[in-house]
Amino acid sequence: MSGHSKWATTKHKKAVIDAKRGKLFAKLIKNIEVAARTGGGDPDGNPTLYDAIQKAKKSSVPNDNIDRAVKRGSGAEAGGADYMTIMYEGYGPNGVAVLIECLTDNRNRAASDVRVAMTRNGGSMADPGSVSYMFARKGVIIVPKVGELAEDDVLDAVLEAGAEEVNDLGEAFEVVSEASDLVAVRTALQQAGVDYDSADANFVPSVQVPLDAEGARKIFKLIDALEDSDDVQNVFANFDVTDEVMAEIDA
Repeated sequence: MSGHSKWATTKHKKAVIDAKRGKLFAKLIKNIEVAARTGGGDPDGNPTLYDAIQKAKKSSVPNDNIDRAVKRGSGAEAGGADYMTIMYEGYGPNGVAVLIECLTDNRNRAASDVRVAMTRNGGSMADPGSVSYMFARKGVIIVPKVGELAEDDVLDAVLEAGAEEVNDLGEAFEVVSEASDLVAVRTALQQAGVDYDSADANFVPSVQVPLDAEGARKIFKLIDALEDSDDVQNVFANFDVTDEVMAEIDA
């Protein structure tokens, strides 16, 4: 999992400062709106909303945008859309399994966007259930390496709260737990004074496909094309790239 996670973490950092910032902001705002509609507009009583807001703030989304999204979602302000979550499954180049999570108010548009991105970039759609069995829903928290923070410090903070493992991603630590333990693990980090960048329930692969630089470039291109759709919220894939392959691609 570390190869994919490291790439995703690096990509997210770049997205905050590059031309895709507006698209990233829109997806983070949509997350907030849906969380507020589902569990209410009070972050203290709605952990999903709390995490969505924290992630948006870490990505420099303006507070006014966040506040309006909460109000739209909770019904305190008009203009909220009726979003539905749809999962699509498929295969990318080299047999990489791909899960595409959409948050959309137009099912037909989302399906069309996903299909076009897949077919134009060496991918193919798959029947429901044919790919998802290779993934498990897990809590994933990204903790940036700041100061003297060591892996053992993170482990000590989260072990009793239900964390399963802590992975070193280079510039950050990744804390993995059962999805149901995500809030407890995140709370344990806060109580220990450990800052984190994001806390999400993600789909984590049980089997990984190792890729060389050429294969990695192809799957990155596919994922970028999928994420270019406003309806695509998250893309999960079971590829693994080593540090050496990442260095070759970056060069």
